[in-house]
Amino acid sequence: MADVTADIEDTKNGLSSTRVAQILLVAAVLLAAARPVLPEFMIRVPEAWIPPFAQWLDYFFNVIVIEKLKIAVLTRWFAEGPLEFMLNTMANLLEGKRRWPFLGPVPWTAVAAVAAVVGYYLGGWRMAALAGGTFIWTALIGQWKIAMQTMSVLSVAAPLAFFTGLLLGITAWKWELVNRIIKPVLSVLQTLPFFTYLLPAVIFFKVGPTAGAVATIVYAIPPMILMTTLGLKKVSPEVVEAGKMAGCTRWQMLTRVYLPAARTEILVGVNQVIMLCLAMVVLTAFIGMPGLGAKLLAMMGSFKLGRSFEIGVTIVLLAVMLDRLSKAWVVKLPEHHEKGTPWWKEHVVLLTAIGAFVVFLALAQFVQVFDHIGRKQDFSRGKEIDTAIKGFLAIDTVQAFTGWWRWFLNVWILIPFRNGLLWIPTPAFILGIVAFSCWLGGKRPAIYAALFFSLVALSGWWDRSVITLYAVISAVILSMFIGLPLGILASRNERWSRRILLACDTAQTFPSFIYLIPAIMLFGVNDVAVIFSIVIFTTVPLTRYTIEGLRTVPPEMTEAADMSGATKRQKLLTVQLPLALPTMAVGFNQAIMFAFFMVIIAAFIGTQDLGQELQRTLAGTDLGKNFVLGICVSLMALSFDLTILSWAERRKRALGLA
Repeated sequence: MADVTADIEDTKNGLSSTRVAQILLVAAVLLAAARPVLPEFMIRVPEAWIPPFAQWLDYFFNVIVIEKLKIAVLTRWFAEGPLEFMLNTMANLLEGKRRWPFLGPVPWTAVAAVAAVVGYYLGGWRMAALAGGTFIWTALIGQWKIAMQTMSVLSVAAPLAFFTGLLLGITAWKWELVNRIIKPVLSVLQTLPFFTYLLPAVIFFKVGPTAGAVATIVYAIPPMILMTTLGLKKVSPEVVEAGKMAGCTRWQMLTRVYLPAARTEILVGVNQVIMLCLAMVVLTAFIGMPGLGAKLLAMMGSFKLGRSFEIGVTIVLLAVMLDRLSKAWVVKLPEHHEKGTPWWKEHVVLLTAIGAFVVFLALAQFVQVFDHIGRKQDFSRGKEIDTAIKGFLAIDTVQAFTGWWRWFLNVWILIPFRNGLLWIPTPAFILGIVAFSCWLGGKRPAIYAALFFSLVALSGWWDRSVITLYAVISAVILSMFIGLPLGILASRNERWSRRILLACDTAQTFPSFIYLIPAIMLFGVNDVAVIFSIVIFTTVPLTRYTIEGLRTVPPEMTEAADMSGATKRQKLLTVQLPLALPTMAVGFNQAIMFAFFMVIIAAFIGTQDLGQELQRTLAGTDLGKNFVLGICVSLMALSFDLTILSWAERRKRALGLA
């Protein structure tokens, strides 16, 4: 129905998008079939035709930005001055880093106690157990210092990202021109691979925590801007009119009317900022950031799976805790007290937190265990877990099972698919992508896809880009075979829906590094491990939005199908899935975006794609090459993003849901 409606609209302006897609697909197939007789320049863009984008960008950054504009002087001053002072202060408080100002370290028991009080205030005893228990686990397992190295950077980066995103979001909401300029920039920033953030941070800021903090801040800002703008635009006219009638000034309208009314959206942005900051601060281990990410990288590099598992659990607990606390903050309404209420009653939570902090701070002065856990006192079982994992993997049945799957997927599916994509001539490949975009999303996304993939072809990294795309497509297709049936089955039972959605919520809080551990454990270092790690990551949104989409189907539609005598299968295929597709499209879109993100992470396993080249740029100062590679990933991701979003809009219009 959606395609028919869209085709009717397109036909008014000429050929329908479906007919154009068919013509383009036929042209692509004919061009691919003619490969043996095609001249070389029709198979791959000759090197002489490739513009020197990397050299141009290097000149722009090195000559104009650094030498003439002296931007590096300003950024180095900020890194060595205000930013380093904030990082040192938090590092002194949390981990006891012996730098000025000489404060801390705060005992682990005091931190755990305050976290438990905050958790109780936001979500009751369960949240208190999660918040306090996370820090207790971290200390008892012997990872307190490295965890506090991560938390000290996070506690600086997240507030800075929040305030920067809030100010830019208000600016974009206030001035439409700024909004139009900033939207495409945010789209690119949200699809750039994380390696692209790291090298500029290293060049313009000091290596280590300062560069890591800057990369983390820039990475986490886009969702804060988008959610702030969205929240302010959704403020009802009645609320605005009431503020004006009360005689509020422009500043009062912003601070006492608009921002409070947009509180929910802004706090959702805070949640996303915190989670992105945690994900990125772990990944900045590649540029010398100490903490959990660096330790995990070292343990995985030496194949110490037991210790990697323990660190992974710590990262997951921190992510789940921060996610749950920030989400509880979103739904918790502000408390209002009657006039004349005693001050201590209004601030009972604050006073309780201060009291708990002081008590454990005092105890730590006399009892060593309350202050810190020594090496011989922790409960780490990394060696035992490592032995158990290696023993399990050494079982003949396990080896036979994983070995067969590795052989089957590599020999019969993955390698032939990759070689097939690489065999296709570049023009035919682009025509095929454009045909797909035109058929699914319409003519406008097809034009963007043609432009974006042509730029990728002219970048000089076409084969690497195709290998990246092969990993993404393979993982998303395999994820569909898992996520869609799981979502359909779970949607039929309310209890199972809640359980699966809880599992999806939890899995989405896992930092991406975690997914590499089971992949390496089971399949070693090869293409199957790469695809497997991406599949775990991308199955989550497909499952989640399949459940959400099917649960939102109007009951009267399913009742009408039942009354007409439709079987369960007919009701699913003809009623429920068609109505759920616009919501499921969000899952497909997220799965593809997650796959592009994860395939770059998987470069650590050892790949031959753009992620591997991006990782190599971190060892030098190839800023131009770094940006070209990152933009190639971004352009491919944006092509699919625009196509799927356009298709979802067409479906909504056809169903009368727009």
